[in-house]
Amino acid sequence: MNEKPIAIVGAGLVGSLLGIYLSQRGYKVELFERRDDMRAGNMMGGKSINLALSDRGWKALRGVGIADEIMKIAIPMKGRMTHDMEGKTNFLPYGKEGQAIYSVSRAGLNCLLMSLAEQKGSKIHFNKRCKSISLKDASLIVEDPVTKQENHFFASRIFGTDGAFSAARLQMQLSTDRFEYSQHYLDYGYKELHVPPTKSGEHAMDKNCLHIWPRGKFMMIALPNIDGSFTCTLFFPFEGEESFSTLTTKESVKKFFDKTFPDAVPHMPTLLEDFFHNPSASLVTVRSYPWSFEDKMLLLGDAAHAIVPFYGQGMICGFEDCTVLNEIMDKYLTNPHDEAGWKKVFEETQKSRKPNSDAIAELAVANFVEMRDLVAHPDFILQKKIEAHFSTKHPDKWLPLYSMVTFSDLPYSYALERGRKQDQIMKKVLATPNISEKWNSTEVEEMMMSLVKNS
Repeated sequence: MNEKPIAIVGAGLVGSLLGIYLSQRGYKVELFERRDDMRAGNMMGGKSINLALSDRGWKALRGVGIADEIMKIAIPMKGRMTHDMEGKTNFLPYGKEGQAIYSVSRAGLNCLLMSLAEQKGSKIHFNKRCKSISLKDASLIVEDPVTKQENHFFASRIFGTDGAFSAARLQMQLSTDRFEYSQHYLDYGYKELHVPPTKSGEHAMDKNCLHIWPRGKFMMIALPNIDGSFTCTLFFPFEGEESFSTLTTKESVKKFFDKTFPDAVPHMPTLLEDFFHNPSASLVTVRSYPWSFEDKMLLLGDAAHAIVPFYGQGMICGFEDCTVLNEIMDKYLTNPHDEAGWKKVFEETQKSRKPNSDAIAELAVANFVEMRDLVAHPDFILQKKIEAHFSTKHPDKWLPLYSMVTFSDLPYSYALERGRKQDQIMKKVLATPNISEKWNSTEVEEMMMSLVKNS
């Protein structure tokens, strides 16, 4: 085996999972993480969005035999529970009977993945910020953020998995020619809030739902935790009449929440403290290319393609990077001593993943509009009923976009293209006279069959 280990910059969710994949293939792996070890009680609170694990993510976890361990800290959510201004609720299932996405704590999952990576043989160096990378010889200089002590580390190759504001990606930008990079911010930010368990330790709301308060220009969501609490996230404009810029006093916050989320407020005893203590974070989409340099370095996860969280696919897309990389390694690398195939591995991985990461980035922004504006609209609810009914009868003809993204491993790029065609079909179906009365009739079914055939 090559004496030099593989270096991974960033021991977050994707980096830790990648460490497991590479260690299981027989490689010596060392991860460099700029933060403290969160397992020692140094978790960063107040700036997190709970994660929603779905089929692609579970596939990646099964690929290294750790899905059962992760399932122990996950809660199934079978659909969206919408809450209107009067506190009335409506349940919208995500998929077919038995299908669910799973709520899991970001920090809890990261801690478990790091421990599993170490158990498989990876070594994690904490408090080691990536200061610079030499792409030609796959070496990096890491710095202790406190002591400023520097260490020069030589690797066989480097993977950059250090998030949306990646130091590894910056080195690619500085060191290579024709590197494409863009970032786009929404005019919205997010703030983490909290619903504690009831006095008896139970969940204050149905724990098997993703709760959503759609309010047109903004929304709040709540995902369950295994301790009986919910992590709430307010997605809200930075500027405007109703925005973070105008909610500056406890009185204004209380008045706004009492009016806008009346059924949630009784479950949020620390609302005011949380609102002013927790930061308002930004929402960014990052696109870059190429992700690789020769056979020396490859970017994966948010370092290559950060997306906004509205499809619950940010982490999942990074996990799928690991799945695809592993499949391509099977194709070109015969054993851990094989050095010849790495350039092909890197090139094919980026070519395979780039169109799909771009597609899910587009879908994620579009789903924000759906969640905040459309999810409670009667036409939207009717459309979902029609699609579910038709898909059940003709699964070979129709798979709803959400199911393609969430409950399959079909390429994101295919889901985007097919979803657009199906949306055009549904616009014609919903324009049918008296559609709300005959949505499940033979007439509508035959109409859809004809439209699908000609699409």
